Amino acid sequence: MREMTERDKKLRLLYGAAFLVLMAVETLIALYVHDRVIRPYVGDMLVVLVVYCFVRIFVPVKVRLMPFYVFLFAACVEVLQYFDLVTLLGLSGSRFARIVLGSVFDVKDLACYAVGCLFLCVWERAVRRKICK
Repeated sequence: MREMTERDKKLRLLYGAAFLVLMAVETLIALYVHDRVIRPYVGDMLVVLVVYCFVRIFVPVKVRLMPFYVFLFAACVEVLQYFDLVTLLGLSGSRFARIVLGSVFDVKDLACYAVGCLFLCVWERAVRRKICK
């Protein structure tokens, strides 16, 4: 296992701050935005950014396929919605569980997750180029 560098610590703080901000935005969208664009599409795109930033707090080193792994995780959660996971877990009465785990399968959500992960790939490439200059 490698030694954590000062750069790793800074990255953890950066991703931690990004996670908190994005999580707050996601929560505000879930609770207060009831439209046909922001909540269903932007919210789903942002959720993969939230998960990515959370993971990067603990894994500050670049993992080339991390956006793909985040997409797979999001896709698995979406497929579990098809099987009504919230009800299977006995949490159908919990608004929080329905918001976090979701309750309706939609193929469009998978497309939003893919767009979010593509954004992550572009973002990481741009950040790496700027850092490596």
